[in-house]
Amino acid sequence: MNWAVAEELIDRNPARGLRLPDDVSKRDKRHPFSAHQLSLIFHAPLYTGCVDGEPGYAKVGSDRPQCARYWVPLIGLHTGMRLNEICQLDVTDIRLVDGVPCFCVTPSSQVGSNDKSLKTSGSERVIPLHPTLLDLGLPAFADAKRRQGSTKLFEEIDAGSRGVRAVAFSKWFTQFLQSTGARKSRTSFHSFRHSFRDELRIARIDYDVAMALGGWVGGPSQSNAASENYGRGHRAEVLREAISSLGFADIDLSHLRR
Repeated sequence: MNWAVAEELIDRNPARGLRLPDDVSKRDKRHPFSAHQLSLIFHAPLYTGCVDGEPGYAKVGSDRPQCARYWVPLIGLHTGMRLNEICQLDVTDIRLVDGVPCFCVTPSSQVGSNDKSLKTSGSERVIPLHPTLLDLGLPAFADAKRRQGSTKLFEEIDAGSRGVRAVAFSKWFTQFLQSTGARKSRTSFHSFRHSFRDELRIARIDYDVAMALGGWVGGPSQSNAASENYGRGHRAEVLREAISSLGFADIDLSHLRR
C-alpha cells in the first residue's frame, strides 16, 4: 500500500497505523530454562558421550566432539548472547581486552569477514569469559581454529542464502531440545538470555553493569537513554568480576571438566 501511494496509484494507505492485537505480554513470550531443562540439555549424550557431533549427537557413545553444537549452548548459558551473535563470531572475537579474555561482540572484523551484524548499536559490547568457559578450554579451541586458518569460530554452521547463521542452528537446536526431552512451550535458545538475566539478578550485579553485559537498553526513559552517551563505559576488569560472580547453581557441569 505504501508503494501504491508512492506511485500515485492511490491517494492514501488505508492500512496505515493498523496493527494486529497481541494478547501475549512481552514478558511471557519467552521463558528462562528451568533447572530441569538445563540438566536435560547439558547431560545429553552430546555432553556426556555420543557417537559423533553430526547425525550421532543424540546417541550414547564415547565421543565428546568439540564443535559448534557443543560450544554454542555453553556460550549462550554463560554470556546471554543472542544466537546469531554467537554463530557469527570470528576466531579473533575472543581476545584479550586490558589483559582479560573477552568476547568482542562487534559488527567489525579483524580477519576480513563481512557477514556480521548486530540487532542494535547498543548490542556492541565486551563480555569477559566466564571461568567455566576458561576451564573448558574455549580460548584454546579458538586458538586452534586460528592456527588452522579459519576465519569463523564456528565455520561449520551454514550461513544460508541470507547469510544468517542463526537460522540453521536454531532449527537444529529445536530438534536437540526435542531429543533431550527439554522442549517446552515458550522456551527456545533465547531462553538462555532470560536465564542469564536471572543470574545477574541473583548475583545482585549493578544494573548498569548488567545492561552492559547483555547489550540491553540502559533504561526505560529518554533521559536514561541519553545518559548512556556519557563516559567511556565499564572497564574489562569490572565486567570480569561481575561475570565471575555468576554461580549458575541450577546446573552441574562438573562432568565436562573431566
